[in-house]
Amino acid sequence: MSETNEGVLYVVATPIGNLEDLSARAARVLGEVDRIAAEDTRHTQRLLRHLGIERPLVSLHEHNEAARAEWLRERLAAGERLALVSDAGTPLISDPGFVLVRELRRSGFRVVPVPGACALVAALSVAGLPTDRFLFEGFLPAKSAARRRQLEADAERTETRVFYESPHRIRDLLADLEATLGARRVVLARELTKTFETLLEGTPDELLARMAADPDQTRGEFVVMVAGAEPAERAADTAEGEALIAAMLAEGVGVKSAAAVATKVLGGRRKQWYQLALAQQSDAY
Repeated sequence: MSETNEGVLYVVATPIGNLEDLSARAARVLGEVDRIAAEDTRHTQRLLRHLGIERPLVSLHEHNEAARAEWLRERLAAGERLALVSDAGTPLISDPGFVLVRELRRSGFRVVPVPGACALVAALSVAGLPTDRFLFEGFLPAKSAARRRQLEADAERTETRVFYESPHRIRDLLADLEATLGARRVVLARELTKTFETLLEGTPDELLARMAADPDQTRGEFVVMVAGAEPAERAADTAEGEALIAAMLAEGVGVKSAAAVATKVLGGRRKQWYQLALAQQSDAY
């Protein structure tokens, strides 16, 4: 292997769907290393069969990574050349590998990236949202309360926010986005590089309506991209907002409904409008 020394780990990006996205370099490296550490050996075996490659495989996933790192370190110390792959895309990006890479670098071993497909980068490149700065948050908590807390904690950040989400939780995430961030622009990238690759765009409520009308739009793995906060969203106590909410409360509109209307008309975060409406209602008594 012309560009390597012995005792090196290659971090190899693999396709996220379309097998043609595997680079020639990645295919060569996978064919020449002594051993491949894979998130799911069965999944990786299918890729290797497609490439006509036979190499020993060892599993490395979130449940065994710490223990496996020491064993792989010993293999490198013995002069082996190893590759690390995940099920799809670039290892370590919401996938296992951080512990292994950290420990090997601390031990003085060479770790070499073999770049390629990454769902995060692919989605951002076609979303039409600002990409000069973005905040990647991976998978949000599975429980709604914890998920909303995280969404709310960074609600005022102006960068594009990016998440990964599974098909069985995508509707719940959209509902929580509506509750915490209001009518923000959201772009969903689904099934990237695959046959049914789709980009959907709209507010969380609009996207939920689209999924209700076409349940097929909930299938596949998602990259969820959310527009950052506009400067005006940081203060829900603007004169225009105060006047709108006061008028609605005077006409008997409930606090929750008033907050929802203000979010639709003026943007911003529903929670802020709700708190303002509560304050106005309390002042009226």
